[in-house]
Amino acid sequence: MLTDVNLWPLIGVAIIIVGFVLRFNPMLVVVVTAIGTAFAAGFPLEKVLAAIGTGFIKTRNLPLIILLPLAVIGLLERHGLRQHAQRWISSIKSATAGRLLIVYLAARQLTAAIGLTSLGGHPQMVRPLLAPMAEGATEARYGKLPAKVRDKLRAFSAATDNVGLFFGEDIFVAFGAIVLMTTFLREAGIDVEPIHVALWGIPTAATAFIIHAVRLYRLDGALAKEIAASAAEEAQASSSHNNNASKAQGV
Repeated sequence: MLTDVNLWPLIGVAIIIVGFVLRFNPMLVVVVTAIGTAFAAGFPLEKVLAAIGTGFIKTRNLPLIILLPLAVIGLLERHGLRQHAQRWISSIKSATAGRLLIVYLAARQLTAAIGLTSLGGHPQMVRPLLAPMAEGATEARYGKLPAKVRDKLRAFSAATDNVGLFFGEDIFVAFGAIVLMTTFLREAGIDVEPIHVALWGIPTAATAFIIHAVRLYRLDGALAKEIAASAAEEAQASSSHNNNASKAQGV
C-alpha cells in the first residue's frame, strides 16, 4: 500500500533553476537550496544546523585535495604542457576539433560509467589538454584563429566534458544519485533495485551521446564558415583603412 509522498522537498529543484537562470552566486544558490529543502521536509532548525556543521567537518580537508592537483597542473603548464599537446595534435593530419571532441566524449562517458569520474574534469583535463588540442587541430587547418573561435572551442571542450560525465556517471550503479533515488523510492513504498535504475540510464546516455556527437560533427563546418567570415571582415577593414589613408595623403 503506497503512502502519501511529500513533494514539497522538491522545491529545491525550483530554487536551483531560478538561481542559475538569474545568474546568482552558485555557492549562495546551493546553500539556499539546501536550507529550503530541509525546511520543506520538516527538519527543525537545530537539525539543519547540525547537518551543515557535520558536512563542514567531513569536508574541511577538501580545499587541500583541490589545491594540490591545481598546483601540479600549473607546474606542468609552466613547462609547456599546452604547447606540447598542440604540437602533437597538429602532427595528426586527419585530426579536427570535432573528431577529437567526439573521441573524448566517448571516453569520458565510458570511464564515468564504470566509476572513474576523476579521469577528466575542467582543471585537470579540459584547460591544460583538451582545449589546447582542439585549438591546435583547428590552427593546423586554418592558421591563426580569431579570439571568438578560440572561445567557442574552449566552450565546446568544457561542454563535452560536462555531457560525458553527467550522463556517464548515471550508469554507474554505486553513483550517489542512484543510491539517493532508490532510497527515496523505497521510503515511499516503491521497491527498486539500484541496478535497474542504472540500466535505465543507458538509453538516456546513448541519446545524449548521439545528440552531442552530431553537434560536434557539425562544429568543423561551422568553424570553417566563421573563420572565413572573420578573414573577409579583416580584409574589408584593411582595404577600407588603406583607402582612407590614400585619400588622406591625396588631400
